Amino acid sequence: MTRRFRVNTLLSGKLEELGVPPADVLRHAGLPAGLLDLPKPAVTTEELFALWRAVGEVSRDPAIGLKLGSEDRIERYDPIAIAALYTPSFAEALQRMARYKQLTCPEELRIVNGPRETSVEFLWLLATMTEPPTLIDLCFAWVVNIARRGTGVPLTPARIQLTRRRDPLPLLEQHFGCPVDYEGASNAIFFHNQDLERPFLTHNAELLSMIAPQLDQELNQREAEQSLPDRIRLILKRQLAGQRPTVQLLARELHMSVRSLQRRLTAEGSSFQQILEEARREMARHYLVHSSLELNETAYLLGYEDANSFVRAFRVWEGIPPAHWRELQRV
Repeated sequence: MTRRFRVNTLLSGKLEELGVPPADVLRHAGLPAGLLDLPKPAVTTEELFALWRAVGEVSRDPAIGLKLGSEDRIERYDPIAIAALYTPSFAEALQRMARYKQLTCPEELRIVNGPRETSVEFLWLLATMTEPPTLIDLCFAWVVNIARRGTGVPLTPARIQLTRRRDPLPLLEQHFGCPVDYEGASNAIFFHNQDLERPFLTHNAELLSMIAPQLDQELNQREAEQSLPDRIRLILKRQLAGQRPTVQLLARELHMSVRSLQRRLTAEGSSFQQILEEARREMARHYLVHSSLELNETAYLLGYEDANSFVRAFRVWEGIPPAHWRELQRV
């Protein structure tokens, strides 16, 4: 997993167009003055959060994230967005976006299918602080912008859930055209399942066949460079969404037998249970910092029998109960 975020080289120009001086943003964020002039600017998770927090504060525009996430000029799209637009449907576009996100940052685009709705959530895997609202707005606007451009219709989400307090201005409701629930358990955008099946008018199989293999090759190379425990940890994090990962499911996803997997892990000096606990610990820290989930809800998402089992495990990891740990992070 890459540990740094690539910053879009076009960000500086976009900010200037919106009347936001990039130099002021970088100064406010405590970042190097020439960062956005680099050929391939990259930042840590903490620096990324500082950058987007500064964008919101310097611009003093509560809609700045929505504006930056709703780019109309396709020549400004990054390869991930272009590959998404060339897919046959919105559902496949989301899968491509989630897959290729791994190339550019330590972030997961988590897609969870329900009986009537599908949720999309952005998880910053190395974050130790709450993500800036401007960044959440941008990410959600980016997904909806691709959906609307691809389908050719003003597609609206089913609803949006945010952890932040209610905004007195109905900017998000007006932009997305759907209800927005504040002070929720997590930051997530929900789509009607039937909308995911909408075909993309921008589908172009020939152009997709030119772009996707390059992205897949880079992704496969990244995965080949990862150690087996690192690959397993990422897979288990994806599976930890209300289900209990098993060594059988893991072996199937890795296209190897259970015996071969266990033999490989033993050679690495590790085990399935050890890596599962590491993945649970990382996801537990994420949920406690970035959501208002109750402990029993967090325990469920991490695959524990009950809240008591989760609390006992967390005490072993951090030395204190999860509720106490969460309070310390918010001081």
